[in-house]
Formats: sequence, C-alpha cells, structure tokens
Amino acid sequence: MPRIRPTTRKALLTLHLVTSLGWLGADLVLLTLGIAVQRGADAAVVYPVTALVGTVLFAPLSVLVWLIGVASSLLTPWGLLRHRWVLVKLVLTTVMVGLVLFLLTPNLRHAGAVGAALPARDRADLVIAPAVSTSLMIIATVLSTYKPWGRRPAARPARTTRDRAATTI
Repeated sequence: MPRIRPTTRKALLTLHLVTSLGWLGADLVLLTLGIAVQRGADAAVVYPVTALVGTVLFAPLSVLVWLIGVASSLLTPWGLLRHRWVLVKLVLTTVMVGLVLFLLTPNLRHAGAVGAALPARDRADLVIAPAVSTSLMIIATVLSTYKPWGRRPAARPARTTRDRAATTI
C-alpha cells in the first residue's frame, strides 16, 4: 500500500466529502422537483430543469464520488477490500453510479424532452429513484461514520510462528 502524506490524505477526504455532499444535494433537488410535479407543478417547466440537473450535475458528481472514494481507499490504510464497511460502501456506490448513468440519466433526458407528455408511471419513477438514492447515500454516510463489522477475515495478515510464540510468552 502506498503511503501518502497526512495533508494529501486530508485533501482527498475533503474532496470526497465535498463531492458526496454535492451528489446528495443534487439528489435532493431531483427528489424535490419530482415531488413538485406530483403535487401539480408544470411538468413542461420542471422536467427540463430536472434533465439539466441530472446530466450536468448529478451524473458527473456520482462518477467523481466513486473515483475519489476508490483513490482514497487505495491510498490510505483503510484499503479497498480490508474492511467490510468499505466494501459495502464500494458496492453501494458502484450500483448507484451504474443506475444513475444507465437508467436515471436517460430517463431524466427523456422527461426533459417530452415534459408534460411523460406518462404517470414514469413520473413516479422520477420520485422513487432519488428517494432510494438518498436513502442509500445516508446508509453510506452511517457506514463511514460508525465503521461497523471490523476487518474482513481474509484481509487479516496471517500470523507467523514467531508471532504465535511472542503471544504465548
């Protein structure tokens, strides 16, 4: 594992926090806009804004969060696969980024293009997706804060004969 200076580690952590908060904020904006349409706001006005937020802000931030998170874990003692909480966050974030890029962003673009002609079931998806995404981001934040479960068994260094002898003395 490469060692980085504490200032570099803190810079990576700060960048990860800022991009993660941006991603969460953009997600909450998408959720708010989706709810606004459900409550009677003009879809012809709201959905083009939703498409803009999704493609210009939300999708790029999701990729940045993933990249910075992977870089942070590889360059710090946490490692990418050493701790269960890091592994769970990696899986959650990877799934969310995939869903954002391959499902939500195309749906947002489509909604922006058709506006008020968007069917009701598709309108509901534009509320459900950001609600689920926000929940998953909160779970990832809890994992980062509490760091549950400890190290993965396979990630623990094997004890040598000398280590066993030293613990029995």
